[in-house]
Amino acid sequence: MKQKAKKLLEYWYLIIIIGLVLFEAAVFLGLGDKSYIATTDNLDLFIPHLRMLNLSGTFFTQGDLLPILGGVTRDNFGSEFSLYNLLYMILPAYYAYIVGYFLSIVISMVSVYLLAKEVLTDFTKYKPVALLFGLIYGILPVFPAYGFAFASIPFAALLIIKLYKKVDWRVLLLLFFYPVISYFSYFGFFILGYLVVFTAFDWIRNKKCNKGLLCSIPVLSLGYILLEYRLFRSILLDDTVTIRSSMVMADLNFKEILDMMIDGFINSTFHAGDSHKYFVLPLVLFYFVIQNALYIKKKEYKKLFTDIFNLLFYFIIFNSIIYGLYYWAPLRDFLTALIPPLEGFQFYRTLFFNPFLWYALLFIIVKRLYDRKEKWNRGLANLIAFVALFLVVIMPAMYNDFYYTCYYSAYKLVKNTEVDMLNYEEFYSEDLFTTIKEEIGYNGEYCAAYGFQPGILTYNGISALDGYLGFYSEEYKQNFRKIIAPALEKSPYFKSYFDNWGARAYIFPGFDNNSYLPSRNLTLPDSNLYIDTESFKALNGVYLFSRFEITNATTLSLDCIGSFTNESSPYTIYVYKAK
Repeated sequence: MKQKAKKLLEYWYLIIIIGLVLFEAAVFLGLGDKSYIATTDNLDLFIPHLRMLNLSGTFFTQGDLLPILGGVTRDNFGSEFSLYNLLYMILPAYYAYIVGYFLSIVISMVSVYLLAKEVLTDFTKYKPVALLFGLIYGILPVFPAYGFAFASIPFAALLIIKLYKKVDWRVLLLLFFYPVISYFSYFGFFILGYLVVFTAFDWIRNKKCNKGLLCSIPVLSLGYILLEYRLFRSILLDDTVTIRSSMVMADLNFKEILDMMIDGFINSTFHAGDSHKYFVLPLVLFYFVIQNALYIKKKEYKKLFTDIFNLLFYFIIFNSIIYGLYYWAPLRDFLTALIPPLEGFQFYRTLFFNPFLWYALLFIIVKRLYDRKEKWNRGLANLIAFVALFLVVIMPAMYNDFYYTCYYSAYKLVKNTEVDMLNYEEFYSEDLFTTIKEEIGYNGEYCAAYGFQPGILTYNGISALDGYLGFYSEEYKQNFRKIIAPALEKSPYFKSYFDNWGARAYIFPGFDNNSYLPSRNLTLPDSNLYIDTESFKALNGVYLFSRFEITNATTLSLDCIGSFTNESSPYTIYVYKAK
C-alpha cells in the first residue's frame, strides 16, 4: 500500500494538473450559463459578433452585410479559418466559449511541452515542471477571443527553432497553417517583424544566411495572407474611409511615456493579464540582480549579453519600451506616413508577448534549481511552480472567469443574496428577448439599445443601428452621431469618448454616468432620453429597446408599445417605436 502511494506521489504534477482542470470543468459545465464571464471586449464584443455569424449563416459567405451598425461587411468579423471562430459555428455560444478556454489550456500545455523537449538536453528530468508551466500559461487571464493566439506563442517558437536547425517541409507546412490558431493584428505582424530582424542579425553574425529562417518568412506571411484574407482585403483593397482615420490617440510627454513603460513592465495590460506582479516579477528581478552580480564579480561580462535569461529579460524591457512609445504622436505619425495601411495600428501590442516571457524566465529559474545537486533545490523549484499556479488561479483579474464564477457563486450561497454582477444567462437574457420579438412581431427591423450593451441585441438576432466595432466607415459614424448629438452636447465625457474614438457607437445618456454597465441595480439620475428621432429614422431605425422608462418619449415622437420582463432576467425592457 505504501509503495503504491509512493508511486502515485511520483506523479504529483499530473494529480495537480488533472485535478485543477477537472475542477474548473465541473464548475463551468455544472453552472452552465449561470457562470460569471467577463464583459469588457468579450460579452459586449466578440461573442455577439460570432453568434451573429452563426445566426445569419455567414461564416463562409462573401459580400454580405451583417445587421450591426446599420450594415457592416462580413470581412470585418474575423476569418472562417480561425479555429476559435469555428467553435461558434458548431456549438452554442456559451459552450463554444468554454471549449475555447479549455482548448487554450491544451494548446499551451502541448506547445510548452514540445518546446521544452526541443531545447532541453535532459528533458525527462524537467517534464513535471514543463507540464505545470504549460498549465500556468494556459490559464493566464488573457484576452479570451485570442486565447489560442496567446497559448500558441511557444509553438511558433518551436517551429522557428526547428527550422533554424534544419529546413524541413513538414515544419514549414505547420508554420503555414499556424495562423489557424494565431491572429495577424495581435501577434503575426510582430512575429514576422522579429523574424526579419533575427534573420538579418544571424546573417551578419555568422556571415551566411540561415535557409530555414529565410524560408520561414514568406511561408508564414503567405499563411497569414491566405488564412486571414478578409483582414488583408479590408486593409489593402477596400478604399472606404474608416473610423481609424478620426481616432485621436494620446500624445504624452516624456514623463508620461516613461510612466507607461514602467506600468507596462509591472502591470502589463488588461488584454494580457498575467498575474506576474506579486510573485513572478520580484523573484525574476531578485534572480536577475544576483546572477548578474556574480557574472560581474567573476568578470564573465560576456554572459551579461549571452545568458538566455538575460536576453529574455531584455526582450520584456524592449516590449515595455515600445508600449510607452506608442503614446508618442511623432513616432505614430512617422510610421503612418511610411506605411499608410498602418494608420491606427496599435503597435503597443508587443506587450502581448510579455506574459509568455515572464513565465519563461520563471521556468529558467526553476530549471536551474533542478540542475543543482542539493535535493532541497528541486523541492524549492516545485514549490515555486506550485505557488505561481496557485496565484494565477486565485488572483482577481479582468478575464479570470473561474475566479469570479467561484467567488460570486459562493457569495450567493453563503449570503443568500444576489450579487450586482450579471452572469452569462442574465446578461444576454435570451428568453426575455425571444418573448419580446414574438410579442412585437419583430421582423428584422433596425433597432437600438439604451441602458444596456447593444451587443445583447446582436446576440439575440436583432438588427442594430448601434454596436461595438473597431473598424467601420467614418461616414456611418458621422450619421450615427446625428442621432446622439443632443446627448453629446450635454456630456463632455461621452462627446470626447465618441468623437475621439468611436468604436462604441451607443445611445449615450445626457450626462457623464455610464448607462450601459452590466449591473443588476443600475440607476440613472435623469430619466429623459437625448436623441434626434428624425436622424434615427433616417438610418431606418424603428424600435428602441430601453432598460429604463423614458419620460420624454412623447416629445421624441416615440410610442411605448410595451414593457417586458421575466424571472430569469434582471432587466425590464421598455420597447419604443418611432412614429
